[in-house]
Amino acid sequence: MTTIAVVDNHGQFTHLEQRALRDLGVDCELVDNDTPPEDLEADGIVLSGGPDMNRIGRSADYLEDGRPVLGICLGMQIMANALDGSVGGGDYGGYADVTVDILEEADPLIGSLAPETRVWASHADEVKTLPTGFTLTASSDVCGVEAMSDTERNLYGVQWHPEVAHTAEGDEVFENFLAIVESAST
Repeated sequence: MTTIAVVDNHGQFTHLEQRALRDLGVDCELVDNDTPPEDLEADGIVLSGGPDMNRIGRSADYLEDGRPVLGICLGMQIMANALDGSVGGGDYGGYADVTVDILEEADPLIGSLAPETRVWASHADEVKTLPTGFTLTASSDVCGVEAMSDTERNLYGVQWHPEVAHTAEGDEVFENFLAIVESAST
């Protein structure tokens, strides 16, 4: 059975991420972001959202151990910041219903979503420059980098929150991530 660790970066929706995965029948554990990567027995990792970069613990360490990682909101920003991309303040601030354009139909994480997908996202901070090796996979009128992927390293990020009911195809994002994890485990 596939196991996923949800790394808690103190976000308000972290428990919903865990719940969404459990609802899909996944063995899922919520772990503190100070947990050393080698202490996790998970096949894949979700870096949760959170309030800011000052409370991310060892979250960046999970990017280097070879397991597939899905960064959600702050989790994606951690990925960008740690891997030579850049993060800065967004122009539109807080949470809102946003329509994102899926740019890469072949992307294993979000390529199966509708070409224009409604999501719930915060844009207080956002990725400004993609890290080396990443592809821009979604954007919107609100944010240039709504999603990114590095399929070679199995690192994926979304600015939005797939775990909330306001995101139209959120379960599909988690299902696709699980397929990525299962493929990497074989």
